[in-house]
Amino acid sequence: MALTAGKVITCRAAVAWEEKKPLSIETVEVALPKAGEVRIKILSTGVCHTDAYTLDGLDPEGVFPCVLGHEGGGIVESVGEGVTTVKAGDHVIPLYIPQCGDCKFCQSPKTNLCGKIRATQGQGTMPDGTTRFTCKGRSLYHFMGCSTFSEYTVVAEISIAKINDTAPLDKVCLLGCGVPTGYGAALNTAKVEAGSNCAIWGLGAVGLAVAMGCRAAGAKRIIGIDLNPAKFEIAKKFGCTEFVNPKDHEKPIQQVMIELTDGGLDYTFECVGNVATMRAALESCHKGWGTSVIVGVAGSGQEISTRPFQLVTGRTWKGTAFGGWKSRDSVPKLVDEYLNKRIMLDEFVTHSMPFEKINDAFDLMHSGKRFVDKFVHEYSTQVLQMRHNECGSQTVLIYIWLMEVAFILSLIMPQELREQNLAAL
Repeated sequence: MALTAGKVITCRAAVAWEEKKPLSIETVEVALPKAGEVRIKILSTGVCHTDAYTLDGLDPEGVFPCVLGHEGGGIVESVGEGVTTVKAGDHVIPLYIPQCGDCKFCQSPKTNLCGKIRATQGQGTMPDGTTRFTCKGRSLYHFMGCSTFSEYTVVAEISIAKINDTAPLDKVCLLGCGVPTGYGAALNTAKVEAGSNCAIWGLGAVGLAVAMGCRAAGAKRIIGIDLNPAKFEIAKKFGCTEFVNPKDHEKPIQQVMIELTDGGLDYTFECVGNVATMRAALESCHKGWGTSVIVGVAGSGQEISTRPFQLVTGRTWKGTAFGGWKSRDSVPKLVDEYLNKRIMLDEFVTHSMPFEKINDAFDLMHSGKRFVDKFVHEYSTQVLQMRHNECGSQTVLIYIWLMEVAFILSLIMPQELREQNLAAL
């Protein structure tokens, strides 16, 4: 890290030059961190549906050209003036929801939606209104305050969680978005109670994380709802007790669920991002006390609706972002929960494929044929030096999650060289 501190870094990044076009692996320049900022060497990063949503031109805040990615893990390379909470060498997870600790949102126990840098983050810039990426003489915008599809990135200090340095970054990077979102939807937003009946629409990674949260809360029945029966057996590992495929029933799914649960569910979770299933999830709740949580993100401009009588008769409709976790406080604790085997991460990974097929991963996401939506690349601690010296050969491992995909890039190198590289950090 001492070799790069105080210098502009040249590295690789997957650049989104324009919407609806494949990502392009480019050489980019990453500027020094300014006051209150941190430059990170990204070792692992995930790709979420939100990245594809923006790349497809559906995000009203999407700006191009940009460096996407918001689910990563890495090591602090250098810090800007005034940074006190992290230092070079610290292991960190970038956060798309910051936590400044001072704004009215951070001061309130009712929300995790810090407002400190929301305006500039939504514009694709750092807090001072400028960017830290350039490529071919052009500035590249940031994404969700993270931009983890780059070997190096710069983020605000308030958008970093310092974590246990024994945690494997290729696993805990998943705690940057999807897993905490689902897990926290059950524990923080719904506040699922022991003995309750729950149902989850959509058994992708977020839905499975919801099931994990419901089980941790002591739910009695955890019903998984999905059109793909292949997901059902897998979901048992995460806590689902039974399964319903809407295609197996002629009745509306809400009627099926009400009959199945003697009047309706205590808690329901919509993890698809479909406004029709959002309504079905609410209307499957028990009269008088049922709560439905919207977890999935619907398309831009779409609206939800239901009969007002559904709410008048005691049902509650909620939404959640990042599972309600206060990010900087909570992510280190979630990492420790993983290390203590209280939450699952490894169980999401099942297959491998070549790294160069990152754009194929986006195609598979859209086709639905392979349940793809996670991409992780892990760089050797000295990958740039190795590449520039043309020393060693590269291999890319891609792990397909249960319903999602993770890609991990590593280098084949002698064990003694690998140990030297680790020691250099």
